[in-house]
Amino acid sequence: MPRPILCTIHPQAIRHNLERVRSAAKDANLLCVTKANAYGHGIEHAFEGMRAADGFAVVDLEEAQRLRRLDWRGPILLIEGVFELRDLELCSRLGLWHVVHCDEQIDWLAAHKTQVPHRVFLKMNSGMNRLGFTPERFRSAYARLNALPQVEEISFITHFSDADGPRGIDHQVSVFEQMTQDLPGERSVCNSAATMRFAGNGKLRNDWVRPGIVLYGSSPDYPQRTAQDWGLQPGMTLSSKIIGTQNLQAGDTVGYGSTFTADGPMQVGVVACGYADGYPRHCGTGTPVLVNGVRTRLLGRVSMDMVTVDLTAIPDAGMGSEVVLWGRSPVTGVELSIDEVAAAAGTLGYELMCAIAPRVPVVSDEAPLRK
Repeated sequence: MPRPILCTIHPQAIRHNLERVRSAAKDANLLCVTKANAYGHGIEHAFEGMRAADGFAVVDLEEAQRLRRLDWRGPILLIEGVFELRDLELCSRLGLWHVVHCDEQIDWLAAHKTQVPHRVFLKMNSGMNRLGFTPERFRSAYARLNALPQVEEISFITHFSDADGPRGIDHQVSVFEQMTQDLPGERSVCNSAATMRFAGNGKLRNDWVRPGIVLYGSSPDYPQRTAQDWGLQPGMTLSSKIIGTQNLQAGDTVGYGSTFTADGPMQVGVVACGYADGYPRHCGTGTPVLVNGVRTRLLGRVSMDMVTVDLTAIPDAGMGSEVVLWGRSPVTGVELSIDEVAAAAGTLGYELMCAIAPRVPVVSDEAPLRK
């Protein structure tokens, strides 16, 4: 039989999370962010939970092509824009929207031969200091774009650096609004955290929100608020089984480096999951795990193919018992937030979702919808 590790995607949960976003941003359209293969969930799997979206946002053309092959005919935005002139040919053919964040991209548009003018999103660097025109150069970039016959419609976009933290978004909003207030065109300013925390306050003009991590069931501002606080459901479950057990006595150690020492009799379970599967190596003793729907803890170091867990308080657990590394138990329905596991590894849920290794089978618990 195959090794008993499995990544299960839950389109119904993604669908639920999308509706939570709609309730937070009632007057906005939703551009569901499906970059990085839908944050590791697989575009084809995640799409089943996002059919009610108003559009999608991706990073590269291959992701856009996959969405078109799924018969999505609505908006698709390239959120980093194009990377060379010839990319614009595919934008014309697929009807893609794209961000413009630098002079070179305007030059490429001016040289692009197309009979179908493009819709572009002009990006302002309002304080993130990654991509975008500075506020001082924003209007000159707008004037250049507005003069091009290759451009049909110009919208405006920026990205918040602190929407999930105490600094908030006011310092960037003020700059963005000052430079765009008298320009015609739709706006897109809110990522997941800004959408959930600020989009419903009535102060933001926000024609298109860009939810990402929140769609997949991770809190956009953990640990201030948990996924449960936001009413989110996990879009992914990483599960396995117990493949061996050991009975320890006081003084026995577990795993490489002997980083865990038993202080009395205990039972240990060995789980078919390790860092070669994408489970974070930096998780250590105390990281939460579910066995038969009961919360327990990791013991010792994560190995390439195995982790060890404490079974002492779960007497019915043994060979073949269900283990949930994060997500929702299909047997008991008990959930373990990916954010908790990520925090134990000193990282974010984003990284865990995107790090599932190719050797892990990925399935959906919902059959694809038929047209």
